[in-house]
Amino acid sequence: MPHPPSEREQLRAAVTRQPADFIAWVMLADAELGEGDIGAGEAAAQRALQLRADHPEALARLGRARWMQGRHDEAAALLQRACQLAPQHPGMALWLGHVLEDANQPEAAADAYRRAHQLAPDEAYMAAQRLNWQRRLCDWRELDGLSRQVRNAVAQGNPAVEPFAFLSEDASPAEQHACARQRAQVLAQTLPRLPVAHVRGHGPLRIGFLSNGFGAHPTGLLTVALFEQLRAQPQLQVHLFALNADDGSGIRQRLQAAAHTLHDVCAQPHVAIARRIRDAGIDVLFDLRGWGGGGTPEVLAMRPAPMQINWLAYPGTSGAPWMDYVLADDFVLPPQREPAFSEKVLRLPRAFQPSDNTRVVAEPPSRHECGLPEQGVVFCCFNNSYKLNPRSVGRLLDVLKGVPGSVLWLLSGPGKADDRLREVAQQNGVEASRLVFMRKLPHPQYLARYRHADLFLDTHPYNAHTTASDALWAGCPVLTAPGETFAARVAGSLNHYLGLDDMNVADDRAFVDAAIALGNDPSARLALRQRLAEARDRSGLFDMAGYAADFSALLQQLARARGWQGIDAG
Repeated sequence: MPHPPSEREQLRAAVTRQPADFIAWVMLADAELGEGDIGAGEAAAQRALQLRADHPEALARLGRARWMQGRHDEAAALLQRACQLAPQHPGMALWLGHVLEDANQPEAAADAYRRAHQLAPDEAYMAAQRLNWQRRLCDWRELDGLSRQVRNAVAQGNPAVEPFAFLSEDASPAEQHACARQRAQVLAQTLPRLPVAHVRGHGPLRIGFLSNGFGAHPTGLLTVALFEQLRAQPQLQVHLFALNADDGSGIRQRLQAAAHTLHDVCAQPHVAIARRIRDAGIDVLFDLRGWGGGGTPEVLAMRPAPMQINWLAYPGTSGAPWMDYVLADDFVLPPQREPAFSEKVLRLPRAFQPSDNTRVVAEPPSRHECGLPEQGVVFCCFNNSYKLNPRSVGRLLDVLKGVPGSVLWLLSGPGKADDRLREVAQQNGVEASRLVFMRKLPHPQYLARYRHADLFLDTHPYNAHTTASDALWAGCPVLTAPGETFAARVAGSLNHYLGLDDMNVADDRAFVDAAIALGNDPSARLALRQRLAEARDRSGLFDMAGYAADFSALLQQLARARGWQGIDAG
């Protein structure tokens, strides 16, 4: 039986029959952009504007197309004009917020999100977007109320809350599962599936990886050395599907060289990407973005590969029926927490997170050039600003109070985030000058600065992930208090597989006490750094050849259960 026409197909037919139907063109622009077909969406928006010049609905769709094209300033101008013409439209205010984020106007983006929420105060999606962006700006006004609204929406089955942003809420694994599952159900109802595919019987196992981080990005930095080592695994053939354009970085060049094929699928419609994966004959497809920004769960929902695995960049369950497995380890996802995951759990006999063990830790500029005092303990936390919530910052400031002359070195956040954190410090009896901010730097320069840091202090409920790997590789110990969720256990996993379980403490009080004790004991800090240096070489955490062998063995075992016989068959 033929499939009924999709909404997009119906709208294309409608504008063919009635080419002067303004509303149909606007709706078609939405449908095309929703499918990832930016060119078709732009054309539909332009046609709507020809029919009704300067109409806010059409301007908004063209602005959305320009945003998806990366033409952020043009997009901002179009959305601002649309909002002027339709000042009571919450959706346009929301889109304006998205565009202003990427146009590097973070405080104006916050204003737009607040406006959208004020116009639709009961809409969970508006509340969640506002909450997420205020976290990034360390703007904690009305934070508890917004968080309650978002968590209540998830509890009531509302699919509007973005699962990635929800990871920053102090929610349970079951709540995270509900959030992701509700989001996935919406996609599952609206997207077509490709015909069923099967793992091929013989030949090298074709492993695909889909990501928007194949370049100088945390995902590229974590995976590049593993992909290089997988070249030595004759049973595997690695295919990278890059949702991001070539950034010209050395990491992108290494990824290109490591893969059997790097497929550039940047800005392609979702169905085209799914067909590209299917045409490449991929047996096992890893989603390296999941519900994170820039990901394409729509592609995975079409089932382009017979086995699909959630791994690395989205630290939680996908909640999605199209994801078969999640790749983890015993610490980050212990057996008792499996019921909160929709996927079957695969575990490596080592930390689930790979890393680049070819990174060179150079000599940093002087402490003075880094903005640090010549003397005193340097605590650091180079996590993204949205992880610096009131609870995490409170315990960081308690540590500073207990270690005279110490400073806290942070990554500079967007907009007025740094000023807000300085104000919080002052309100808590800590001199604002004891917070030192580092602007975002190229990875080698950032990595070198860990040589000045005595101890990395982690956040909760969203841990350091790539930053924890960076710190440990550079010789800076990481103190963490593992929580209940996957996202709250990643730093603990790294410590565990290093053999430094004493750096995983029970709660906030133990965290503050341990940091203060180390901060006031130079010999203990030195001994800890020596233990870390030995563990780095001995533990296997950074052994990517060993990781590649374990990874290959696991995938071959999975494939053989599906009838694959290897390269010697046939």
